[in-house]
Parts: sequence; C-alpha cells; structure tokens
Amino acid sequence: MKIHRDFSDFLAGHFTGKMQKLGVDAGFSCPNRDGSKGRGGCTYCNNRSFSPDYCRETPGVTAQLERGKAFFGRKYPEMNYLAYFQAYTNTHSDDINRLMALYEEACRVDGVRGVIIGTRPDCVSPALLDRLGELPWVMIEYGAESSHDRTLGLVNRCHTWADTVEAVKATAKAGYPVGLHLIMGLPGETRTDMLETIRRVNDLPVDTVKIHQLQLLKGTRMAADVEAGLYDVPRFTPGEYAGLCAEIASLLRRDIAIERFVSQSPADLLIYPRWGLKNYQFIYLIEKHIREHGNL
Repeated sequence: MKIHRDFSDFLAGHFTGKMQKLGVDAGFSCPNRDGSKGRGGCTYCNNRSFSPDYCRETPGVTAQLERGKAFFGRKYPEMNYLAYFQAYTNTHSDDINRLMALYEEACRVDGVRGVIIGTRPDCVSPALLDRLGELPWVMIEYGAESSHDRTLGLVNRCHTWADTVEAVKATAKAGYPVGLHLIMGLPGETRTDMLETIRRVNDLPVDTVKIHQLQLLKGTRMAADVEAGLYDVPRFTPGEYAGLCAEIASLLRRDIAIERFVSQSPADLLIYPRWGLKNYQFIYLIEKHIREHGNL
C-alpha cells in the first residue's frame, strides 16, 4: 500500500540515479533573532535539534559537503547529492552576491547536482529569484508551519500566511520547485485547524511538504511557557498522530510529495514526545490505521 507520493518520487522526476541531501550550515541567522523582524526566534526552536553533527563541527560549505559525501559514499559510491542549506534562514542577507557565492561553492563540489534552500517566506526577493537561475538546479523550501496567523503570532514567527502564499506563487512562477514545512500540534490549534492548513496548501503551486509533530525542546521559550502553565501543547499518542496523518494524506493533493511525517530531535534536547519512531516506522502505523479505519 502506497499512501502518498514520496520525496524519492519527486526527485525521480528531476534526476536519474540515487540522490541524497547533505545538510549545510552556512552561518546564517534569522530575521526574528537578529532584530530585523524580532528577537528570540520562534518559541519552539532549538536549531541544534536538526543540524547534523558534521555541520556543527566542520567549518565551510565545501568541507561540510565533503564530510557528508564521505559518510554516504562508503555505502553508495555512485550517489549524487543536493546541498541542503538547512540551518536558520539561508537567504537572510541583503548581499545577493554573497548568497550566490555560497550556493555556487556548493555546486562546484564533485557529485553535487544542485541546492535546496531552506528559508522563510518573507526573505526571498524577486532579484534573488532571478539570480538563482544561474545555478544548475534549485528548490526552495519555505518554513510555513501553519496557515493560521494567530498561531504564527503566538510562536513568534514574525510572518503571515499571506507572506507564504505570495512567496510560493512567486517562486513557482520563476520556475523553481517549492517545498513547505508544516508543524502539527502547535499550541492553540485544533485538529480542524491543522486540516484547514492542508486544504489551503492544496490551493498553492507546491511540489513537496514536510510534516512533523511539534517537539517540545529544552532551552526553548515554548518549553518555559508550558512549564509555567501559560498554555499546553497537544499530547498525541503515536496512534492518534498516525490517525491525523492518515487524514492529511487523504486530503493532500495527490501530486504533492510528502517528504516525512515525523521528526526526531536528539534525546538530550527532547522533552516531548519521546516516541523513538523513525519515518518509515511511522508510515507503517499510518498504513495500519488506514487498514483498520480507512481514510484514503
């Protein structure tokens, strides 16, 4: 049973052979950390939770990519790669030449076929979209998180859903694949709210989505807020979250690839949920839910 189009299906439409993303930390910050838009960052964010160790420990774009290649190349010597500019906001600079120099450096690494740029929907200019056409292949992944402005305000995103709509449409019009990152279980959101976000995504020229459960992490403002009793977050069991994801998979437009349903932060940072399930294991739970309850 295949419950959705996955990321490998998407990549097969653009490349031949095996492809692997390699994370890159290019030393960016965020506009809601450095005062450009706000301070403190998103209330749920501890960036160390999703940057690979080789990014934190290795300076320089080329060196990080070579270290990542060495890890994957032992098992798959014919692998090709996409440089994934992942940490923080990877278009957050007024100097387009500086941005292009980083992306071009990545593309010069042997075996790297293009770049995926993780950023915010309020941080990509028409001028940058024009220049990105100089690269061999580009995908832009926007952190949307939710379609509800009240939620975005509560978690200090410092952008709106209208910003996401505008950025996605402009990026697709420029000819680049577009990904969206969404979080299920943000404070104050009901199941109806989360599914409404999926319906709104269907109205946009989106190619891929990443979905994962909210993770409550040590050292974040959200963790302090929850501990202080200012609000709580949904406490899904794996089965409950699998049911939600089955409904998401049934609602999402069938041409949109789902890259993942869950994420797993390092154990030393994670407060909740401590499921210990990888994406492929969670997909089994979704399939089990569909067999027992139906959705697709």
